[in-house]
Amino acid sequence: MASVTVPDGAEVSVAVLDPDSGGTAGYGTGAFETASIVKVDILAALLLRAQDAGRSLTVAEKAYAAAMIEKSDNDAASALWRAIGAGDGLDAANERFGLTGTGGGDGPLWGLTRTTAADQVTLLRQVFVADGSLLSGASRAYVRGLMERIADGQRWGVSAAAEEAAGAAWALKNGWLRRSTTGLWIVNSIGRVESGGRGCLVAVVSRGSGTRAEGISLTEAAARAAVSVFTNTGL
Repeated sequence: MASVTVPDGAEVSVAVLDPDSGGTAGYGTGAFETASIVKVDILAALLLRAQDAGRSLTVAEKAYAAAMIEKSDNDAASALWRAIGAGDGLDAANERFGLTGTGGGDGPLWGLTRTTAADQVTLLRQVFVADGSLLSGASRAYVRGLMERIADGQRWGVSAAAEEAAGAAWALKNGWLRRSTTGLWIVNSIGRVESGGRGCLVAVVSRGSGTRAEGISLTEAAARAAVSVFTNTGL
C-alpha cells in the first residue's frame, strides 16, 4: 500500500484472501458504510432463508436479485431488504456467516449498513469457497453468476486486479454514495479476481474522496496492491 496514493482526507481499508493457500493480508481498520456492496450480503441472507425453508427463490425474488446485483437497482434491493427482515434479518444471517464487525442499516437504509474489509472477505468466502460455507453449491453458483454479469458501466474496482483470460477473470459488486452532509464519496468494491494463476477474494472500502472517479482510482489501486501480495511474492 506504500505505492498507493490516498487523497488528503480520504480513508481506505483493504483485505485479501488466497483460498488455496489460506494466506490473508489487510490494511486499515474501522467500519465503513457499505453503499451497494451490501447487495451481495442481502442476496446471501435471502438464499440462506430460502434454504432454511427448504425452498427455491421465487420468480419475483430472482428478478429482483438479478436487477440488484447486475444493474445495482436500488428498488430491487429495497424489496429484498424487506424480504429478509431489514437490518435485523441481515444481522441474524451475518452472525451465522461469521461476520463480526457488520451492522445492518436502520429502517430502510440498507446502504448505510456498516462493515469492515475483513468482514466482506468473510462474506466472499461464503460465496466462493465450498469448505465451511452455509450456502449450498447451487446458491453459491447463483450469486457468482450474477457477479460475473455486472453491467458494462459498473465494471471497475477490484476487477482492475484481474488478468483477462478465457472466461470470466472476475466477479464483483461495487458500491458508491455521495454523502449529502459532506459532499464526499463512499466508493467500495468486493469480489473475486484471477491473477497470476491465483483466485483471490478482495474487499476494498473507502470514504472521503472528492469525486466518484477519485474513489474508483483509489479502490482499483488498493485492489492491485492487495493482490500483488500473493502474485508478486509467491506466497
